Amino acid sequence: MSSLAYDKLKQNSLLWDLFTLRHEYVDRPVLGRADYPNNNMNSLVAPVSKYLVDNSFTMEYPENRKFAVCLTHDIDDIYPPQSHMLLSSLYCARNLDIRGIKKHVSWKFKGKDLSPYRNFADIVKLEEAYEANSSFYFIATGLDIRRFRYDIGELESELGFLTDKGDEVGLHGGYYSFNRLEDIKIEKKRIEEVLGRSVLGYRNHYLNFSIPDTWELLAKAGFKYDTTLGFKKNIGFVNGMCHPFRPYNLNTGQKIDIMEIPLAVMDQAIFELTRSFTEAWEAVKALIDAAETHNGIVTLLWHNYAFSSAFRESWKKLYIKILKYCYEKRAWMTSGKEIYGWYVKNGY
Repeated sequence: MSSLAYDKLKQNSLLWDLFTLRHEYVDRPVLGRADYPNNNMNSLVAPVSKYLVDNSFTMEYPENRKFAVCLTHDIDDIYPPQSHMLLSSLYCARNLDIRGIKKHVSWKFKGKDLSPYRNFADIVKLEEAYEANSSFYFIATGLDIRRFRYDIGELESELGFLTDKGDEVGLHGGYYSFNRLEDIKIEKKRIEEVLGRSVLGYRNHYLNFSIPDTWELLAKAGFKYDTTLGFKKNIGFVNGMCHPFRPYNLNTGQKIDIMEIPLAVMDQAIFELTRSFTEAWEAVKALIDAAETHNGIVTLLWHNYAFSSAFRESWKKLYIKILKYCYEKRAWMTSGKEIYGWYVKNGY
């Protein structure tokens, strides 16, 4: 966004307060941001982006595409916890799928490399069929609210595979790290040591975030963009934006030197929020259509386990339906890194 766009927004106090999330400067719970009710479907429009577009803020994308889809995956687990193994096995047993049961259990005996959640090649292959790339955000800390997740050092070959395929590896910040600069720096250094190159993108675990502090810390740590800003138990455009933007710090009266690519849909949230696959699809479709209308971007978060959990078969099915719909609309489906680079290159 240009300085003129910020000045224009400031002329509309209601939209300016929504864009800057002024209320979150007051409402500051322990984990940084208030949770949101899961019975609210009123965030399917992007009033701030609409206002900017109506006032001559325009966007262009590669090959004259009208809008973009930022595809992202949070890698919370690479080994299924016991609860996942049990639910997938029960689902397969109900459907008389003996091979499926073996898939979800045998890795415990045959080796961790066979874990069904080390499925990055499958995700890449699926997205390649729709000419898409995506971002994979990996955890690089041992501190977690529930259990130790994994050692990022075990995934050196997988990280190399993803970058060789043109996908992005970013940092999935630790549960407790969102307001700790030194922890963020340590995690960034750790993943970069394994990857062998710098990382640009960030999303915090459980979407923990403190506005505007976390943005400031990420900028100091050297990140170029973040994509944590989203609902935990709802879907939609949190601050009315379906475009990436430079956050504005109301305390300092200055833009922060980082780009936010706001999150619109998380897999778990959409399926907890809706009562059927059809309802889930219609809600996501409304967001996609809004982004298309405003020449914006809709950011999706599908965890890697969604593609290999038998009991979450509908999650994978919805993701494929989204890819197909956006592909037919000629959306630019790509990673956060590519979107960041495009915005910077074109002076947005």
